[in-house]
Amino acid sequence: MMTEDDVVAVMARLTESGIGIWLDGGWGVDALLAEQTRDHNDLDLVVALDHIDAIRESLSTLGYGVTEDERPTRVVLTAPGDRRIDLHTVEFDGGGGGVQALPGGRSYRYPAEGFLAEGSVAGHTLPCLTAQVQIECHTGYEPTQTDCRDVALLAERFGLPLPRGYA
Repeated sequence: MMTEDDVVAVMARLTESGIGIWLDGGWGVDALLAEQTRDHNDLDLVVALDHIDAIRESLSTLGYGVTEDERPTRVVLTAPGDRRIDLHTVEFDGGGGGVQALPGGRSYRYPAEGFLAEGSVAGHTLPCLTAQVQIECHTGYEPTQTDCRDVALLAERFGLPLPRGYA
C-alpha cells in the first residue's frame, strides 16, 4: 500500500532531484479532490522516459528498485512494505505534450495543458494531471468498479461529462 506519507516522500525526493513528475491514477484523483478517498495499491506517475535512470537512482535512497522494466511504456519500482510506483513514461514533443508508447505499436499523447494541474496530498501541493486528462486516460478499456468511482468523483467535482461506459 502507498500511504500519504509515501506519496509526499517520493514526490519531495524527485522534486529535490530536479525531476519533473506528475501524479496520475488513484493518487492523482485524490490530489485533485484534495482528500484521500480510498486506499491505494500503488503510486502512478507520469515521467519523461529519459529520466528513468535518474529516478531509479534518486528513489534508491528510499529503498525502491526496478522490478519491471517495460520501456518505453512503463517501469515499476517497489520497496519493502509493499510500496509500489508505476512510472508511465513519455517523450515530450515540441508542443509540450507527452507521448507514451503503448503495446502493439499504439501511443497516447498527453496534451500539454494536461500537465498544468496541481493537487494536494496531506496538505502538500503537488503537480498532477488535469481532471480532463485523468478521465480520458480511464477510457478505451472495460472500467473496474474503482475506475467508475474515481471517474464519477472527478466528473462531479469538476463538472465534466462521464465518458461512454461510465454512465
